[in-house]
Amino acid sequence: MSVKIRLKRMGSSKKPYYRIVVLDARDSGKGRSVEYLGTYNPKLKENQVLNFKTEAANEWIKKGAVASVAVKGLLKKAGAKV
Repeated sequence: MSVKIRLKRMGSSKKPYYRIVVLDARDSGKGRSVEYLGTYNPKLKENQVLNFKTEAANEWIKKGAVASVAVKGLLKKAGAKV
């Protein structure tokens, strides 16, 4: 089973926030996630934007999970190894 680390859009219209989740690569982004890693809210102040479990993300990457382009940028901001 190949897995991806990607963003899952939540929130209402014009007030988005995102969950960073691990999903099966064959499922859509709206499906059930394997694990919840954190949140990303672009509407908040700079220091409140990202809540993230970097250790769990590093473990998934070691297991072979592929991060999306957007999540790779967020991982670098959080200090995780990409």
